[in-house]
Amino acid sequence: MGKPLKGITVVDVTNNIAGPSVTMVLGDLGAEIIKIERPGRGDDARGMGPHIGGESCYFLNVNRNKKSVVIDIRTSVGKDLVYRLVEKADVFVENFRYGKAEQLGFGYERLRAINPSLIYCTISAFGQKGPEKEKPGYDGLLQARTGIMKVTGVPDGPSVRAGVSILDQGSALWATIGILAALYERQTTGVGQRVTTSLFETGLSWIGYHLLAYQATGEEPQKMGAGHAAFAPYDAYPTADEDVLIGVSNDDLFAKLAKALGRLDWLQDPRYATSPQRVCHRAELDQEIIAILKTKPSQEWLDRLDAAGVPCSRVNRIGSLLDDPQVDAVGMLQKVDHPAAGEIRIPRLPVQLSASEVSVDSPSPLLGEHTAEVLTEKLGISAEQLAELEMQGIIQTRRSLFINEAEVEDWSIFRSKRSCGTDRSREK
Repeated sequence: MGKPLKGITVVDVTNNIAGPSVTMVLGDLGAEIIKIERPGRGDDARGMGPHIGGESCYFLNVNRNKKSVVIDIRTSVGKDLVYRLVEKADVFVENFRYGKAEQLGFGYERLRAINPSLIYCTISAFGQKGPEKEKPGYDGLLQARTGIMKVTGVPDGPSVRAGVSILDQGSALWATIGILAALYERQTTGVGQRVTTSLFETGLSWIGYHLLAYQATGEEPQKMGAGHAAFAPYDAYPTADEDVLIGVSNDDLFAKLAKALGRLDWLQDPRYATSPQRVCHRAELDQEIIAILKTKPSQEWLDRLDAAGVPCSRVNRIGSLLDDPQVDAVGMLQKVDHPAAGEIRIPRLPVQLSASEVSVDSPSPLLGEHTAEVLTEKLGISAEQLAELEMQGIIQTRRSLFINEAEVEDWSIFRSKRSCGTDRSREK
């Protein structure tokens, strides 16, 4: 099977998580991703720990299926190299701070003049308009700004951010949808357009239900921990060993739960007769459930609840997912052999197409791994010209970075000094 975006070329000048997540999706779908990185340290994510064999786990996660090309885009010659790549590209993706792309000479109007069919995508913190458009921002900061942290955590507890970068990755999905829509429209119009999104806008979209609920009640939503404001019982409950989450969203499921827990009397209790009544008496019901669940280990309860048809799950440890039969069954973790990190398993895209391939074909690139290849094949630059550009510091290849896999004995020496996390060097 072929890949749906085969033949699409993307020039990627993004850093960190949100922007690279966009091009990761496009790469998994078959687009050729030319990742432009700065000389020396490359993408900022390369320095984020922990590391495996000197390679950042953050970087490994969102930069597979890409080609790393190191160019100093601050120089006029470096800019010209990127312009020539853009001239042949379909998509350009950037996540510079507001106004920085224009300062560097890579603004939308400049690149559209070079390539009118280009799809130009911008991901920012606060958007392209308004009094906060120039402010820097990261995932956690925007979770705070959009109120997500106000509804996350346990009642009366401190404000906490979600445990995963929901706004970085959510913004990446909106950007990808926009790019795909623009590519589709280009088939009719023949011209490109600009796609913009931001972590701020994504956060507001995620908080949409709470915004509507506030308009309905005038009350600020409260933190619910693992619970749900509209349903009860619906929470993570302790057992004799580990926590389990039970989700009861209607009266039929409550009847099944009552039977599984040996409490048919609950079905005659007016406090628990309907979902709204159970929500009103959530605290009492939860205490009764906890008292029962603490008498037996989690697996025994999970078996009983599963047999009864009650939605439930153990609150899993991350490590357990690496040997989970359901994870194996859906093929969610793909094995990839990285020259520095060794064999690793990384999540594929959580979508599959029946007539097209969506896959991880190559690991995240070493810094400058494809500089010579891309500049030679795409721009026709000779070996002599490459050597001259290297000598001038305008480009870097693996050779100029003094890394040759065959000669390196210990990859852990390349770990960033900024990381204080555990480094799992490649086993020999």
